[in-house]
Amino acid sequence: MPTVLNARSQGFVNTPAVERLVRRSLRYLQSGFSVHLRGPAGIGKTTLALHLAELLSRPIVLIFGDDELKTADLIGDRSGYTRKKIVDNYIHNVVKVEDELRQNWIDSRLTLAAKEGFTLVYDEFNRSRPEVNNVLLSVLEEKLLILPPDRQRSEYIRVHPQFCAIFTSNPAEYCGVHATQDALMDRLVTIDIPELDRLTQREILIRKIGISHEEALRIVDLVNAFRLKTDAAKLSGLRSSLAIAKVCKDHQIVAGPDSDDFRDLCADILLSRASLNAEEAKSILWELIEQLAVTQEETLKYHPDKETICQRIYHYLQQTQGARLSQIESAVGLNRVDTVDALRTLIERGKIGRNDDRIYVTQTDD
Repeated sequence: MPTVLNARSQGFVNTPAVERLVRRSLRYLQSGFSVHLRGPAGIGKTTLALHLAELLSRPIVLIFGDDELKTADLIGDRSGYTRKKIVDNYIHNVVKVEDELRQNWIDSRLTLAAKEGFTLVYDEFNRSRPEVNNVLLSVLEEKLLILPPDRQRSEYIRVHPQFCAIFTSNPAEYCGVHATQDALMDRLVTIDIPELDRLTQREILIRKIGISHEEALRIVDLVNAFRLKTDAAKLSGLRSSLAIAKVCKDHQIVAGPDSDDFRDLCADILLSRASLNAEEAKSILWELIEQLAVTQEETLKYHPDKETICQRIYHYLQQTQGARLSQIESAVGLNRVDTVDALRTLIERGKIGRNDDRIYVTQTDD
């Protein structure tokens, strides 16, 4: 029996840029179209796909693209054996074990999702050979799943009305991927996922790893600057940033130019991803790390600390009868991530509450 997931995207980082991608994708899925998320490795396509699937409130069937994947792995077959014990009546106490061909059809992932109306997430589908994915053509267009001929059952299954499919893929120039047939691409709404913006990457590091605002921004800026200067822009910097942030957090390494451990950590994770020769890439990395001190001073100078942000929001809400999130952002002059982070802190302190989409003061200062 294929594994059916009930995903819960707790901790999903939803910044304005990500929210826009989610909104665009959901429009197509809710209108019955299949969505294809395409972008560099490590950018978060699978996380986004699972989040979208969870928002559809249906069980999820997950398939990973693979060059060894066969059509039977998608729709099912009669292959496999079951063990049958046969007692020999002539030689007592001897039990022979023989293989018996299984006679019952076993549904696989695509068949299960199509029959039951589950959400199919096909991760890196272009790693599978095109002829294997041909079975998807009739599923996505005619809403029919064609099965191998069999006298004991119908040769096709009508796709359940609630069936949805979300595909992810790396660009065609990546090693290990196959060219996708035009007929399949024509049945998908392809959304190219760009490199996540600075704000989103910073918030992901803060939420996933638990490092400070300043450290997260420092790491994100360093990694992205290194990618651009070493012709590694086609690779997402998020995975590298997460790795650096996690090691810094776990081993109490200060993310700054004065830490030899931080320099070694950045070299180990980033230099192998550069397209330049090792010495040239290392020279660029050391120069960027030296610039961190200037970046840190500018960040502290122009960005208010969290307590100041909380006070500004609280004072604004005191002067209103409640406000929406967008109104608070505009009035206080903050971005979405800082605003949401401060509101969460104020709610935890019992200073404010929320009713539908309006936020209001519940506790006044003495």
